[in-house]
Parts: sequence; structure tokens; C-alpha cells
Amino acid sequence: MATLVTFHAHPDDECIGTGGVMRKAADEGHRVVLVVGTRGEVGEVEDGFLAEGEQLWERRVIETHASAEILGVKRVEFLGYRDSGMMGEPTNTEPGTFWTAPVEEAAEKLAAILREENADVLTIYDDNGGYGHPDHIQVHRVGKRAAELAGTPRVYQGTINRDAMRRGMEEAVASGQMKAEDAPDFDQFEFGKPEAELTCEVDVTAHLTEKRAAMRAHASQISEQSFFLSMPDDRFAASFGTEWFIREGQGPGITETDLMAGL
Repeated sequence: MATLVTFHAHPDDECIGTGGVMRKAADEGHRVVLVVGTRGEVGEVEDGFLAEGEQLWERRVIETHASAEILGVKRVEFLGYRDSGMMGEPTNTEPGTFWTAPVEEAAEKLAAILREENADVLTIYDDNGGYGHPDHIQVHRVGKRAAELAGTPRVYQGTINRDAMRRGMEEAVASGQMKAEDAPDFDQFEFGKPEAELTCEVDVTAHLTEKRAAMRAHASQISEQSFFLSMPDDRFAASFGTEWFIREGQGPGITETDLMAGL
């Protein structure tokens, strides 16, 4: 058996992007470790959701541990940086943010965990962080360097299949499950990567119950009325039943269907 370390920017990112592969690896007997760069301090939360005196980051840490338990994670670590907020926000440059952290410094923190765990596989994000969030871009930079420092042999860049997402949105609009004005503008935002650049496609449909339950554990950020939890089961399966990755040196095209193959 082997060890999978999955590195994310904020609480709740883990279940959305890699919840399926995490639970799949755990069910197959592998050790799964979750590392989070920040505690999600600047996330949005509805008025009255938090208890009196409770800070959002405190709730999000609790939610992360609840999600991790559902996904079969054996260890959860936070690197200790502050949530930088969306690109262009004043919070980007506040002291202690992940976006302003020296890559070498943050990479050594992650590398120490990779060495302790003797990690076989690391997941990070693609070079645009999936959708341009500064902390997600930093996960790519820090994770890639940490793998070099620790000698982690397999690094998968979690991403979004841009072409599949476009098709799914078009189908949802055509079927009346989504309003056209609610669909993302794919010409304005660079979501994920084109199918031609992807090298790994993992079918996680057998683990969607746990993946959705892990999303539900992040109640401060993912409400029952959210896109993630309100869609019908068949649409959820179509949207989240496959997780996509890029592994340098693989391809062209899909050459892998399991992060842990052969380990």
C-alpha cells in the first residue's frame, strides 16, 4: 500500500476537486493525508450562521476535519497561512497571506510532511489554479517545488475539464435545470484546461455518496441551496463523477485512470 498526500488552498477545496480519489484510495487501503494552505478566513458566511464570538476560520477547521473523516483521511495539516481572497482583492497583500508567502518557505513546510509520510503521490492544482484564484495558483507553485525537495515521485495537477464542463452546462440549460444567465462565461474566465491537455481521468462514481457528504460537511460555505447540493443525483454524477488531472511526462491524451496504479 502507498501514501497519497493531497494539497489544497482552503477548507472545502478537497472534497470538490479530489474527494473521489481520496475516498477511492482510502477504500483500497492506501494512507490519505490532507494538507491545507490556509484556514479560509475570508470566506463568505450568512449572518447568524456562526455562534457568538466564533470566528469563521474556527468553524472551517472543524468542517475540514469532518469532511476528512468522511473521505478516509488519516492526517490533516494546515500550513498556517492566511486566506488571500479572490484575485485583485486588497486581502491579497495582507501580511501572512498564502499569496505573499515565499514559495521556498512554504514548499519546505509541505516537503517536511511529504518526507515524514514518505509520500508516493501528491496532488496539487494546474498552473492557473483551476480558475485563477491566487491561493490556488500558489498551491501549484508550492506543491511542485515541495515535490522536488522531497523527491515525491508522482505529482498530479488537479484541474477542470473545460470542454466537458461547457457541454454539461449547455445540457443543463437545454433541459431547464439551469438558467442560461447562471452559466459561467467560458470566454471570459479560464476554467481548467482543454481536454487535449489532460492526461488522467479517474471514475469516482462509486464514491459520490461520500463526496457529496463531505461537501455537506462544509455547511458554512456549501449550503443546501448551492449548486453542489441542490442539483439532482444524475446531474451531480455527470458533473462530479470524474476527476481530472495532468501529470507531466504523460500523454498526449488520457494515459492514466488511477492515481495509485501499481502502488
